[in-house]
Amino acid sequence: MRLVQLLFIFVFCTFSAQRVLPFDTLRIKEVRDLFADDYGSIYLYKNKDFSFTKYDSLGKQLGKLMFTVPFRVQGVQNPLTIALFSENAQEMKFVDQNLNEIQTIDFKQKFTFIKHAYAEDLQQIWLLDESAKRLLQYNFRNDTTINSYPFDSSFEDLIDLLVYENKVYILTKTQFKIYNLKFEKLYEASVENGKRLRRENEFILIIAQNSVFKYIPEKELTKIFEDPEVQIVEKNSSAYFEIKGNKLYLYNLEKRSDSTIDTVIESPKNDTEKTVDELMKENSKKTDLINLSDEIQELGF
Repeated sequence: MRLVQLLFIFVFCTFSAQRVLPFDTLRIKEVRDLFADDYGSIYLYKNKDFSFTKYDSLGKQLGKLMFTVPFRVQGVQNPLTIALFSENAQEMKFVDQNLNEIQTIDFKQKFTFIKHAYAEDLQQIWLLDESAKRLLQYNFRNDTTINSYPFDSSFEDLIDLLVYENKVYILTKTQFKIYNLKFEKLYEASVENGKRLRRENEFILIIAQNSVFKYIPEKELTKIFEDPEVQIVEKNSSAYFEIKGNKLYLYNLEKRSDSTIDTVIESPKNDTEKTVDELMKENSKKTDLINLSDEIQELGF
């Protein structure tokens, strides 16, 4: 029996091993948005000074951009080429893995006023022209407009836009909508405090202030993560990240059904030298420990 008790103590300690990442409070303070790629790098955007900074998992700075106007980071799924759009400057920038500028595209010379821009790849950008009320498919490599579609919807409350497989995904202040390219509405759902859209394979994710939603094609929108106490939440392919109380936490993804909301376990303040990879390896050991405990109980200990 004592063996079982010791084993459960060890299991509890392992479960609480999801820890705060080594980012000091000054770095986290006043962060407006958080991004995490699949290589363990963390990106912080501050609206106070319009800075965009890249760190490794131990908090070492790898690159930094300083802007004079606000820019919106599209995402860091491809950290080799990151797209950023500024409505104020009417331009889109592409930067490399060290946040060095690769290319700048100036929309002022060719279009009236671009409300939103979504870079589909390294050749095409989808542009929402507010003045013409058109959605434009623009090839910036050869400076040609490939297609133009009427956009009969409100521009005022639009937060983000994504185009994938001839469907237009729209995030507003209160709703998530899907249209075809004829702008016939295919789907609509209420979403509060949405911040941005992101594609993860065939799924569309909505990153909100303190939750994450997943849209399964032709099915429904499901909340896959929520923590009401966090300031900012982010997700990459293997973990959730949170800013809570001016600290950055990592929580490993569990293999759960889409309808299950992940439970966040707050971690101790020590052992901050662990890397993201080490934390993820720890998580894989949990299932083995639980199975071992069940086998011991079946033997009658």
